[in-house]
Amino acid sequence: MSTEGGVVTGDDLTAADSATAWRTVERLNDAQIDQLVDLYRGESWCANRRLEDVERMLAHTDVIVALVEGPDDALVGFARVLTDFVYRATLYDVIVRADRRGSGLGAELLDRVVNHPRLREVDYIDLFCRPEMIPFYRRWGFSEDMGALLMMRRKKGE
Repeated sequence: MSTEGGVVTGDDLTAADSATAWRTVERLNDAQIDQLVDLYRGESWCANRRLEDVERMLAHTDVIVALVEGPDDALVGFARVLTDFVYRATLYDVIVRADRRGSGLGAELLDRVVNHPRLREVDYIDLFCRPEMIPFYRRWGFSEDMGALLMMRRKKGE
């Protein structure tokens, strides 16, 4: 996948406990895509993702919020959204580089997603998460209450 560098969508900001400035981009360059694959490989829920598949996924993602820092714009946080921009959006792959966890980057990712200009008018933003992450997501108004709705899944090849 050939990309043209990151598109800056926010001012340079500094994480609360870090002297390193980070900023938000909406598109990943080739080096950042490689770094995203490395982030995925470090997590049990996405360790088997391949570069080719991640490139295709990114090409079909509606909203990307990525946090980068340093002179080489190293990827330190990432989230993505699939949406119709009216009724539903689904947040996927909220991930922060292991050495930057606890620095507020996860909260910044969520702030940027829920306040994203292209998502402001969407009725519902849904997400999938591990049970231990529920308190984190509740801070942005997410709830396990789906009323009478249940999630169903069909696996490829079945």
